[in-house]
Amino acid sequence: MASVKDTITQKLSKALSPDELSVTDESHLHAGHAGARPEGETHFRVSVVAALFDGKSLLERHRMINEVLAAELAGPVHALAISARAPGE
Repeated sequence: MASVKDTITQKLSKALSPDELSVTDESHLHAGHAGARPEGETHFRVSVVAALFDGKSLLERHRMINEVLAAELAGPVHALAISARAPGE
C-alpha cells in the first residue's frame, strides 16, 4: 500500500506534469494538534512548478491541486500547504 505522500506525488505528477514537485510530510510538526494522528501522514506541504499554472490566478492554481487531491483531503489529509508557480515565477 502506497503512503499518502507517495499517492499525493503520483496524482500531482500525472495531473499537472510539473517541472518541479516537492511533497513534504510535516505531520511531526503537528503532533497533538487537531487532525493529527499518531501514525502521521496528516499534514503536508506541496511545492509545484507547472506550465499548466501559466496565466492562472493563485486561487485557480490552489483549486486545481485541491481537485486532484479531493479524495486525500476528504480522508487522511487534515492540512495541505500549497506553493503553486508557473515556470519562471
